[in-house]
Amino acid sequence: MRICFVSRRYFPAISGMSVYAQNLLRELVGAGHDVTMISQYRGDAFGTRVYGGGPPPPVPGVRVIGLEQLGEQEGGDFERDVEAMVETIAAEHARAPFDVLHAQYGYPTGWAVLLASRRLGVPNVVSIQGGDGHWVGSCCETHRRAMCAVLDHANALLIGGRSFVAEVCERLGTDPGRFTIVPGAVDTARFTQPHADGLPELHAGPVRLLYHGRVDRRKGVLDFVDALGRLRDRGMPFAATISGIGPDVEAAQARAAERDLPEERLRFTGYADYATVPDLYRQADVFVSPTYAEGFSNTILEAMAAGLAVVSTHSVGVSDCLRDGENGLLTEPGDVAALTDALARVIEDAALRRRIAGGGLEECRRVYSWETVGRQIMGIYAEIAGAHPDTRFSPDLPVDPSCRFRAEPHLL
Repeated sequence: MRICFVSRRYFPAISGMSVYAQNLLRELVGAGHDVTMISQYRGDAFGTRVYGGGPPPPVPGVRVIGLEQLGEQEGGDFERDVEAMVETIAAEHARAPFDVLHAQYGYPTGWAVLLASRRLGVPNVVSIQGGDGHWVGSCCETHRRAMCAVLDHANALLIGGRSFVAEVCERLGTDPGRFTIVPGAVDTARFTQPHADGLPELHAGPVRLLYHGRVDRRKGVLDFVDALGRLRDRGMPFAATISGIGPDVEAAQARAAERDLPEERLRFTGYADYATVPDLYRQADVFVSPTYAEGFSNTILEAMAAGLAVVSTHSVGVSDCLRDGENGLLTEPGDVAALTDALARVIEDAALRRRIAGGGLEECRRVYSWETVGRQIMGIYAEIAGAHPDTRFSPDLPVDPSCRFRAEPHLL
């Protein structure tokens, strides 16, 4: 089968979407499919600082085409970039016809794929994976209409879990029966610990807390810093690391200074090349993700695969894979006092730490393997191959210049 995969974000950008795309591409190539990836990327200095920017690198067995987000970088003109994606898909289809188009994110990539399908007569799949489900469509009429068209007319919609389905349907009025739940997945072998039980090695030093991912207040990173300040006030022993880049690195560093957290208590390590990420987890005991919402958290799955105890929140996308007291400790998003108490528990109680880490590791190995998830996605491709795309929507959208993402497109 010839597949066009349209990515919102791929390496060198570090994000859950990049990791998801990398693993899916590997599975597709391994199954013998002919794959082209068209990936958007930031090429400007600001985008590089926030995400890691530049064209996507070569991917073994995949034809890779990078499209710089010129419209987004020059005033949030998403429409210009949508047009570039549609024209690129059409040119590649003319070179060698595609059987299926698959987009990550409902807008702008999903909208571009819907338009390309309408033009080329090729069926499409759209993965709803994060901000597109949480925020896009509540920002302006332009993006509400685009998201509703994608959700109502894509040949297949993939989403990570039931809590995310409920949120999207409540906000945009979509029929929940339109979605196929395909959970997140992780390359478990890549993150496994070198010890027989798969858990971190016991050590005499303070408990090591790790936040890794996009440094963004919507991921709870500022709440984490505030909780660390409270732990220090209680005299709790810990050594914390915040790994990653994002829009709130400077805000998090300023908050750490306000909370009098010196480097021996809290280190900011910046951009982490994905090849080094397994070692990051192996240098920690507890993974902390106080997020406000997820599609399906790749970093939580990686931490579970690495045998770390996970402290997170009762939030969309997390509650589908973690259960409080069984394979993680969960608090309400934004509740810094409860987050502090949960971190204190996991620091003080080594038996609890090992028990929830072991529960997470066992479930991760059993449920969240890429071999299983890749087969499910390829099965969906086979179901829709040869189907006609649904063209019962208007390709024209009103342009609402008040959209908050036009002013700060990096947040989308």
